[in-house]
Amino acid sequence: MPARERQRAVRKPFPAHLPRERVVVPAPTCCEACGSGRIAKMGEDVTETLEVIPRRWKVIQTVREKFTCRDCERISQPPAPFHPTPRGWAGPNLLATILFEKFGQHQPLNRQAERYAREGVGLSLSTLADQVGACAAALAPLHDRIAGHVRAAERLHGDDTPVPVLAKGRTDTARLWVYVRDDRPFGGGAPPAALYRYSRDRRGEHPAAHLAGWSGILQADAYAGFGSLYASDRSTHRTAPRRR
Repeated sequence: MPARERQRAVRKPFPAHLPRERVVVPAPTCCEACGSGRIAKMGEDVTETLEVIPRRWKVIQTVREKFTCRDCERISQPPAPFHPTPRGWAGPNLLATILFEKFGQHQPLNRQAERYAREGVGLSLSTLADQVGACAAALAPLHDRIAGHVRAAERLHGDDTPVPVLAKGRTDTARLWVYVRDDRPFGGGAPPAALYRYSRDRRGEHPAAHLAGWSGILQADAYAGFGSLYASDRSTHRTAPRRR
C-alpha cells in the first residue's frame, strides 16, 4: 500500500485591515553569477511577518497659562481640561482599557494592577476599584436609557448565566441576568437592546425586582425563579407576563 502523502498546511492570510509596513531589501547592482551590470527587475517576493507594538504609557501635561490685567488687575486663565470622572486623573483611553479588561476579558483588577506594575506604572487595587465605581456612576444615565428602552418592549427574552467571582480563599458563583428586546424576527422595527443585571446568587427575587411593574410576553426557560413573574395575581400596570 503506497504511503499517504501528507498535505502541507496552508496558513490563513493576515487580516486585510491591518496596516502594512513595506521594508524593501536593497537590490543587487550586478549579476551574482557573472558580475554583469546589465540586470533588469522581473518581479519580487513578499514575506509577511505579523508584529505588534507594545503598549506605551504617557503623561499628558495640559498647561493653562495665567494672565493678569494691568488695568483691573484681574486674572484670566483657560478652564481646566475635561475628565470623564470627577477629579479625574485618568484619561478616557485608560478608563476604557480598565473597564474592557474587567468586564470584556474577565481580568480581575488585582491582575491588572500587577501587570501595570510590571510595565512601570504603579496603580493600586483600591485606586482601580475607585475608577471602576466612578465610571459606573458616569455611565448610569446611559444604562438607565437602555433599561427604559428594554422595559418598554411588549416581548422580552430573559435568561441568566453563572459568573465566577473571586472571594476570600475561594471562588463563588454569581449570576448575570440578561433581558433582550429584539422583535426583528417578528417584523418589529424597534432597535434591539440587551439589559444586564448582576446578583451574587440565583434567588427568584432578583428577576422579580428587575421586571417589577413590567408586563408583556416573557420568553424564558423553565427555571422556577421566573415563576413569580407569571403569577396571575402579580401586581402590574397591565397584565402579568405570558410564557411562550
